[in-house]
Amino acid sequence: MRVPVALGASLAAVPDPFADHPEPELVDVRDEAVSRPALERFGRALWDEALRYLYEDAMQRPLRSLPYPEMRRTFFGPSGEPSPAPEKAANAADVLGEFRERVAPYVFNTQHPGSYSYFTPPPLAMSIAGELLAQWVNQGVDVWVAGPVGALVEEEVTAWLRALIGFGEGSWAVLTSGGVMANIMALTAARDIHLARLLGLEEPPRSGALEGTRVYASDQAHFSISRAIDVLGFPPETLRIVPSDERFRLHASPVADAVAEDRAAGLVPFAIAAVAGSTNTGSVDLTGELADLAERERLWLHVDAAYGGGAAFSQSIAPRVPDLERADSVTIDPHKWFFQPYDIGALVVKHREVLRQTFHRTPEYYRHPSPEDAPLNWFEYSIEGTRRFRALKLWLSWKHLGTSGFARLIEHNVHLAAHLAARCREAPDFEVVPDEPELSVVCFRHLAGDLEGAELDAYQDRLQLALEASGEAWVSTTKIRGATYLRAGIVNYLSTEDDVDRMLEALRRLSAEAAGNSRT
Repeated sequence: MRVPVALGASLAAVPDPFADHPEPELVDVRDEAVSRPALERFGRALWDEALRYLYEDAMQRPLRSLPYPEMRRTFFGPSGEPSPAPEKAANAADVLGEFRERVAPYVFNTQHPGSYSYFTPPPLAMSIAGELLAQWVNQGVDVWVAGPVGALVEEEVTAWLRALIGFGEGSWAVLTSGGVMANIMALTAARDIHLARLLGLEEPPRSGALEGTRVYASDQAHFSISRAIDVLGFPPETLRIVPSDERFRLHASPVADAVAEDRAAGLVPFAIAAVAGSTNTGSVDLTGELADLAERERLWLHVDAAYGGGAAFSQSIAPRVPDLERADSVTIDPHKWFFQPYDIGALVVKHREVLRQTFHRTPEYYRHPSPEDAPLNWFEYSIEGTRRFRALKLWLSWKHLGTSGFARLIEHNVHLAAHLAARCREAPDFEVVPDEPELSVVCFRHLAGDLEGAELDAYQDRLQLALEASGEAWVSTTKIRGATYLRAGIVNYLSTEDDVDRMLEALRRLSAEAAGNSRT
């Protein structure tokens, strides 16, 4: 006969888990009298460190540029490889000191007024507060009971997003990690709901049923559209690229021709992936025309407005991204032109059930004891399960700034882009394409002497690196129809006309210095 062993009898006494830590009051927060003053001191030190970074690093230069191998040695040490995980605990001051010495000097500083990046804005102070509070309360926004108020905050802020782009009753939206995830989810819904309907299937199409189908996008579409085609199991030829016009916009006419050609070949067109604010040029496809075509041809219309959706804040700028409300689904990224810190994207759909039918699952461990209450479970509307409390930062900053405040920042960025383009048009040593930006992306290049073709392209790369090393401003480079251009993505509300002018003058000076050095 087995004699039951008393619970814990075979276990050694467990020592105090906080005993060996140099600052147990920052880990074991149960004793308010001890921990609260310590946490207050820690909070002040943390905020002081953040402000020191802002004014001593971020506002001084966009980036401290180091070649990749040197950057690895600077961060990791002479080996250039990560060190082992720390075995011993350290106090907070030493840990923050590591941030100060090893991280802060080398980050990409979006707050610098000369930073014109890949749609990475300087984050609003209130959005940073929202991010901190969201991590402090640590809500899992997937199943209702894991974060009930988090679910409601997300419902409210996504309702604001739906209204912003003109979606009405019956629509729905869910927050995502960004535009890539939102675009993948949109095409997942198009596959499982719309394509299934076109094929007369009762179940979502898979495997062989995906062959012979077509999705249409322009040469300016984000890479996530082709990635979605791959991860969703479609053959690569499913994505048909249709050329854009001279302003990099997709019109309905060439898409209609492609659809007709594909139907004649026995293929099944089922979706258009348009873009409203392309990453490369800021171009905006003609959504109204494409919506008319989609209605005639029974095509799902998705609009990637990850960047350009922010234009909807402004009554004067919104007409540049028209007809979003006519799409079946829209991607929008608040961490681009809503001035939010990473990460927060969103997928907006015209019909709520589309998302639920696509992503709904019923795991036993998520059952609700009173199903008649029908709580809001966000995992039923997303490819993701547990998600961060992303909504809080946008909820707080929208309340703090208001729609009108966002509008002014958007208008300011568009004005700066127009100013930069005008300066380039007026100057004999610069050119810009297109001549006037659609939104706040400006693609331009400096003309040096008699350089043409590949030599002129290589010169733009050298000039970008020189500007980066100078610390005066930062722009990227891109390829536009085979030619290399400098690219300014202006989502920086801290920049001014003077900052834009200083950037152009810096390019001229760096070019002259390079020419002088080459002669000597």
